[in-house]
Amino acid sequence: MKHSVLVLLGMVLAVGCKDAPIPKPKAQMRLEYPQGTPTRLETDHFTFRYNGLAQAAANNENAYTISYPEMKGAIFLSYKKIDGNLEKLIIDAKKLSYEHAVKADNIVEQPYVNPDKGVYGSLFEVQGNAASQSQFFVTDSTEHFLTGSVYFHTRPNYDSILPAAAYLQNDIRGIIESLQWK
Repeated sequence: MKHSVLVLLGMVLAVGCKDAPIPKPKAQMRLEYPQGTPTRLETDHFTFRYNGLAQAAANNENAYTISYPEMKGAIFLSYKKIDGNLEKLIIDAKKLSYEHAVKADNIVEQPYVNPDKGVYGSLFEVQGNAASQSQFFVTDSTEHFLTGSVYFHTRPNYDSILPAAAYLQNDIRGIIESLQWK
């Protein structure tokens, strides 16, 4: 009788424990960032709107930084005057974007054309553990050329910085769409 109970108990345990337990995935913090009020940046060459939660500063006459202290990230901008070198400037901007291909899983180029404002260019979304998650260039194709890159002050981990990278990409789109040349 004792032997029968043990055999029955063993069979119940064997059938009941058929599937191996699956550990719970690690929890990820949900990051949401507020929308700031648009603020205008004016330079000698161009003007645009950017997120009012960021802090804009001129590094020198032709370089600017829009810092996002809460995200530990920034958009770095560089302006160049076109002097018969438009093709070289575009090649250099694309080359800089594709230098991240070593670490990137994918690079998606999104062209931008606004003939009414004379703004033409491309936004590069870099997917993966690359140093820069977004880069862009815009030009009027005759006088002005502006490039920008997003960098975070942390080791690149695409899954962790994805919400912040997407937030800054939306801000870059706002910059490009509101850009006006002088």
